[in-house]
Amino acid sequence: MSLKFIDLFAGLGGFHFALEELGHECVFASELREDLRKLYTVNFPGSRIEGDITKINPQDIPGHDILCAGFPCQPFSQAGKRQGFNDEKDRGNLFTYICKIIECHHPQYVFLENVSNLKGHDGGNTWRTIRKMLDDLNYDVVEPAILSPHEWGIPQHRRRIYIVCRYRPYGDLSYFKYPTPPQNRKSDIRQIIDENDTDYIKLKKESREQLALWQEFIDQTIAHNQKIPRFPIWAMEFGADYEYKDKAPAFQSLKDLKGKHGHLGRPIDGYGKAQCLGLLPIYAQTDKTEVFPEWKIRYIGQNREFYQRNKKWLDKWIEKVQHFENSHLKLEWNCGDEAAPTLEDKIIQFRASGIRVKLPTFSPALNLVGTQIPIFPWVKLPKESLQPEEPDHGRYMTRKEASLLQGMKRLKFGNKDYSLSVTRSFEALGNAVNVTIVKHIAKNLIRE
Repeated sequence: MSLKFIDLFAGLGGFHFALEELGHECVFASELREDLRKLYTVNFPGSRIEGDITKINPQDIPGHDILCAGFPCQPFSQAGKRQGFNDEKDRGNLFTYICKIIECHHPQYVFLENVSNLKGHDGGNTWRTIRKMLDDLNYDVVEPAILSPHEWGIPQHRRRIYIVCRYRPYGDLSYFKYPTPPQNRKSDIRQIIDENDTDYIKLKKESREQLALWQEFIDQTIAHNQKIPRFPIWAMEFGADYEYKDKAPAFQSLKDLKGKHGHLGRPIDGYGKAQCLGLLPIYAQTDKTEVFPEWKIRYIGQNREFYQRNKKWLDKWIEKVQHFENSHLKLEWNCGDEAAPTLEDKIIQFRASGIRVKLPTFSPALNLVGTQIPIFPWVKLPKESLQPEEPDHGRYMTRKEASLLQGMKRLKFGNKDYSLSVTRSFEALGNAVNVTIVKHIAKNLIRE
């Protein structure tokens, strides 16, 4: 039996792909961003898609059996301010517009997706508010589930909350159970990699040089019978001796600061306090609290101890990396002690918090920052895509590979009339609803 559905806050159309593949029909979609609306029409020709949902009268939306919404997650995300329904830009209150549409049309099913943090946000009050609003509209709401693609062997770790409910006049949801992931499914990023894909971002020469120098750091660590640190490596702390335990530098006197050593062991010799603070590692310049958090004190101490044990070779290495920007002077080795001490076969991510290294099992969750695309150093590059003397391996994840992680096998990034930029594509994929999980849930939810 084919049902009609609407796709709110549609993005790339994750709900649309999933439900269409199950035989259902999309009769309306809305998406605030114009570029994504254009791409939506590329992927779903003939679909009616509108803009700002707050400008649409619910009565102008066609009748439907299923309301789908991956409503904005920023107000609830751990990466943001987590304001929820008090979001200063009113995005948290967009849920009220969903409820207005529900009240107008009373679809049999409501299917929602959001960040996993939503359930615990504000001590659980946000979820209790959402549940009560749905209950007041006469919907049977089951306890939500937090699921991730990697549980089904899809190589992406991406925890999201899924909420389903049913209009009570149709019956309750006593029959419904969220899908149970297969036991012990292992993920391997190689299953989505296409070495023939020429639509990739090349690694800059500078990035290759940075990775080569961090590989030298790893090689020297092993050569001197040390383990690769499990704590975040903050090279800026090597050679530093400013006071950090009892009082943050911003709250110390100029006399306490001068004569010490800061960023990469450089002397703190500024004329005033502001200049002296500027010679510290960037994370040590903060004036938010008089005493650093415990974790920061611990990491600084661990890095200083590592430096003292390895000073002889680290001083030579520091000379080679002193021109790196702050985030490139940090390394997070998330591979444990048993992994081979090499970057070549790992997934690399250049993040604001540092260069993150992880095993090639599953991808880090795609996110809204298009500059944090995972790097696959080992992947061979198609010969036709190379210039003379260019390295023949190592690149960023492609858009096609990222779309496979989200279950969007049929996703197009454009046609002869319109195409979405690579950066915007990754941002949109980072915000997309996972098609595979939606299909698993919908099969259990929708009764024939």
